[in-house]
Amino acid sequence: MAKQIIEVTMPQLAESLVSATIDRWLKEPGDSIDMYEPICDIITDKVNAELPSTVRGILVKHLVGAGETVEIGTAICLVEIEVTASSTQSATNQGENRQLAQQSESRPAAAQAGIGSNAPMRHRYSPAVQTLAAEHGIDLSLLPAGTGEGGRITRKDVLNAVQSGIAKIGSATNQSSGKASTEPAPSQYEVMDPKVQVRSSGMHLSESPRIPSIEAQGSDSPGRGEYFIDVTPVRNTIATRMRQSVSEIPHGWMMIEVDVTNLVMLRSKLKEEFQKREGINLTYMPFLIKAAVNAIKDYPIMNSVWAVDKIIVKRDINISLSVGTEDSVMTPVIHNADQKNIAGIAHEIDDLARRTRDKKLKLDDVQGGTFTVNNTGSFGAILTQPIINYPQAAILTFESIVKRPVVINDMIGVRSMVNLCLSLDHRILDGVICGRFLQRVKENLESYNMDTKVY
Repeated sequence: MAKQIIEVTMPQLAESLVSATIDRWLKEPGDSIDMYEPICDIITDKVNAELPSTVRGILVKHLVGAGETVEIGTAICLVEIEVTASSTQSATNQGENRQLAQQSESRPAAAQAGIGSNAPMRHRYSPAVQTLAAEHGIDLSLLPAGTGEGGRITRKDVLNAVQSGIAKIGSATNQSSGKASTEPAPSQYEVMDPKVQVRSSGMHLSESPRIPSIEAQGSDSPGRGEYFIDVTPVRNTIATRMRQSVSEIPHGWMMIEVDVTNLVMLRSKLKEEFQKREGINLTYMPFLIKAAVNAIKDYPIMNSVWAVDKIIVKRDINISLSVGTEDSVMTPVIHNADQKNIAGIAHEIDDLARRTRDKKLKLDDVQGGTFTVNNTGSFGAILTQPIINYPQAAILTFESIVKRPVVINDMIGVRSMVNLCLSLDHRILDGVICGRFLQRVKENLESYNMDTKVY
């Protein structure tokens, strides 16, 4: 077989990303690389992630050193691959990502059969999609144009391919061996749209917060009692986003008091059995998120963003969670939270929180959030004024549950009370709509009783 050296470029990992930093190389020159095998760790303004290879071969040379920041489309390394007549075009497409858009526009319509003239992003795969495809043995090059922007293949497209049993690696015609596959041609594939079973999934908010462990460098004047801390890329991104949120969004703030006595009793009843059955702790957050999601259904304007000359209302309800790590705060996303029950949300929170703290989040995990929920009550706070997760329209915090004397029917009783605090974008939202939204969340929380089902 002939050998060919190709460039591996920094892919367009997310629509808004323009650059990424090579944190460290996982493969050195001379190492063999499998398809979708991580070759380096990268740092973006959204998350740290592993960059999987889009080709199989031998790493020849690093073109970018550790710690260097490069623009999307920049060549980062050279890989030697084996080339056959049937794979030359595929390897070229995978190895030269920065030319894909131009190639898609310049090819005649006949050459793009099965891909579509409106699919310039057809061959750009996110690390999460590549990893999922590798786990299930799916050859992404055999799939038709995806449902993502520009024909980009999404996780849903890969899962549909798994369900349909198509595009398995090695299913295409093996020209070198002369053996034909029994699978239909790629243009004949029909991507089904079954309801993919979502992993029933809930953040251990009751655990003690971790104390930051920061390596500090002493100043040149040791007697002054001060030291310096280097600003990490993640911390710099947080600073930029917070400044952008505060400077661009006119923040408003509201708070409502909720009687969660029934919820406390319900959780006490269910938590031991839930722990035995599911293996995770049942916290209050899944109940809050379910209540908030149902309220967003009634007031969809809460699920929107400001776009200067218009307000964009998102149809999907994707809940961002504020999860603190040792040195930063990340906001992983529960996608399509309105389609999950309380137990499902609990598992999602637990999974996302663990992977956040273990620094194993993928880019897809932090993209697409439409509304943010935070549990500041885990630190004992009773009132907070959160900064909106830009460019969303609002953020809701769940404060500490406190037993207080409350007047009920002209009688004093001890009840479990909690404050819900809402920061809002006053360009989009006003007091009336937010007051009604909070009232609906309150009604949903207070409607929980001993008969409420979590499944």
